[in-house]
Amino acid sequence: METTTTHQIKDIKLLGKFVEVYCSGKHKAAEHSPFVLPEGLGERTLCPECASFLKYAITRRLKCPLEAEKPTCKHCRTHCYSKQQLAKVKEIMAYSGRTLMLRGRLDYIWHYFF
Repeated sequence: METTTTHQIKDIKLLGKFVEVYCSGKHKAAEHSPFVLPEGLGERTLCPECASFLKYAITRRLKCPLEAEKPTCKHCRTHCYSKQQLAKVKEIMAYSGRTLMLRGRLDYIWHYFF
């Protein structure tokens, strides 16, 4: 069994947080339920659509072929996501990044711009 690297753990936590912020902002009327992150990284409250996307994103992140020299996904030369899911993650990252910065989470500025 492969072990999860610290970089993967960091990315999964970040994905979970961003998807949760996006879901709570965009899907307020939908029914939300707990989504457990792998490796005991906690849980997020998501609608079924966002839970499905997050499961897809985590699977792709764990199977990234460029783990040794992994750039941020937006600067990657090989995109793991399908075109539809790539557009979705861009939308999620843009919405959540701005929302978290407006809430005072300035530590996400680095991830937002790079």
